[in-house]
Amino acid sequence: MNSQPQPAKPLRVAIGGDHAGYPLKQTIAENLASDGLAELVGNVVDCGTDGPARCDYPDFAIAVSREILLGNADRGIVVCGSGVGVSVAANKIPGIRAAICHDTYSAHQGVEHDDMNVLCIGGRIIGSELAMEIVRSFLGARYTPSERHQRRLDKVLEIEAQGRDALGDMSS
Repeated sequence: MNSQPQPAKPLRVAIGGDHAGYPLKQTIAENLASDGLAELVGNVVDCGTDGPARCDYPDFAIAVSREILLGNADRGIVVCGSGVGVSVAANKIPGIRAAICHDTYSAHQGVEHDDMNVLCIGGRIIGSELAMEIVRSFLGARYTPSERHQRRLDKVLEIEAQGRDALGDMSS
């Protein structure tokens, strides 16, 4: 019996971004398809936008999230000007755990501890080299369901299931 850890299977990644995130989204998408990330990425689904014409960031948060929820992608990356808009929009979708990350620690810790499945980046905030380091960190991380991580994630999932009811009585 082989006790060596098996390499993780390459991830299917959905990527999208609005006009403000378009240049960085294109750079990331090109790098995801390159040989340098072959050990992490098996397939890339480009959810648009396909050019710099003005468009709305929620559309791309939805498109990337749809690919994950349909089982066509394991992880998602969405890029807008600041990363904030796509993060807010993606987190409205049940089953999506998105976070804006502009450092490598948050990108891998968000996956390892919180089972984050969507990385949000600000195309006007960070450059392409740092963005690619963050993407590598995000895609290379795996959820580690220790008791405390799972307990906390279960609470988050319960909040999601309850919606506003999780707030309790708000009449006072």
